Amino acid sequence: MTAVHPIAHAWISTGGTGAQNYDEFADDAEITTILRHAPRSALGVEMPHRAPDSVGDSFADALPDAVQRLRTAQQEGFYAAEADVVGVYRISSPDDAATASEPAYGVFAMVDTDQISTSAEEPGLVIRNEDVFADKVRERVALLEATEHLLSAVLLLQTDRGEALRALLAQVCGADGEADVRDVDPAGRVHEVWAVRDTEVVAEICALAGGGELVVADGNHRSLAAQTAGLPRFLAVVTTPGSVGLQPYHRLLSKWPVGLAPVPEALRAAGAQVEALAGPAQTPQEPGTIHVHTTDGGYAVRLPVPEGASGVDRLDHALVEQVLLRHVLGWDAGDKRVRYIGGDYPASWLREQVDAGAAAVAVLIAPVRVEDFVAVNLDRERMPRKSTWFTPKARAGLVLADLRSTDARGDASQRVR
Repeated sequence: MTAVHPIAHAWISTGGTGAQNYDEFADDAEITTILRHAPRSALGVEMPHRAPDSVGDSFADALPDAVQRLRTAQQEGFYAAEADVVGVYRISSPDDAATASEPAYGVFAMVDTDQISTSAEEPGLVIRNEDVFADKVRERVALLEATEHLLSAVLLLQTDRGEALRALLAQVCGADGEADVRDVDPAGRVHEVWAVRDTEVVAEICALAGGGELVVADGNHRSLAAQTAGLPRFLAVVTTPGSVGLQPYHRLLSKWPVGLAPVPEALRAAGAQVEALAGPAQTPQEPGTIHVHTTDGGYAVRLPVPEGASGVDRLDHALVEQVLLRHVLGWDAGDKRVRYIGGDYPASWLREQVDAGAAAVAVLIAPVRVEDFVAVNLDRERMPRKSTWFTPKARAGLVLADLRSTDARGDASQRVR
């Protein structure tokens, strides 16, 4: 028995549709720029209100455009239809990388939604323990209901049988000849997908991929959207802890309240140790200290750890949320004045945003360690929102799950309406 299954009705890209995940951009204007040069990118479907001919429309008003863009791409041959397949996925370092790393492997498949567990009291093999933004979930539900497709996969870490899964996926890539689709991301990484049709091989892959607890590494909003929409299964890429790494996930504060003490003084009053930096604020190499950049300079800050705190409550992201946002500023972590900036943006970019007046404070945080992330999830503790930026990630728009003719269980009587 496994929670992972082949995709009953899939569309495999033939090229030109690959995209970064819709939530990886610090500025939505970047999406519009990308779509001017790559009009068939899945971003035009996932973020329809950011397409050049839809800028100014609301997300809801642009949904008909999303549907039309997807249908047109399918009709023009940018996707090939497949049935009862899994998509074996390989990500390789750029050919000119100074230090080439081992390829990352994963598999596109469908996963049972009723296996999602969000607490120790809730049974299930799929562990999701990160706070989400309700408005983003509503958008994802509206998109899947309008298009009747799943375009972006939830990234799951196989925690029990990862090495065996990785070995099998590598073997499939080596034996199946040329990939069905090859895509190159902005960092030069090569993304390849093989559509595996052999029923015995598919069954073996699904058994290994679903042979233990699966931790949601990316796609908390997409997995909750599948639950909210009543989908029996959601689209996922199952990979292994050894195939991913964690980059920083920083914060930009758009304002610093008038009348509040300057940043260093306000933090010291909250119990933090604050020292001025001799050089520019950078991403800390180890957890325990954050860097803060303001127009007056940079500071190294050790935030106070609550007495008796353990596990997730000691993580830097949790302390930033508790001490800086809630105690000092009186804000909720979902406040629109907080921008969450993923690891694709360097520390210099965040400093520039402050120096140019586009933000008031940059908060630079060391990346969470993979082993800490897995431990927190297996203990069923809740991660602070937007605290993990996994790389490399599967590209959106390479493998789609079609929900029109069958539902995620292959039962036409329960399709999305």
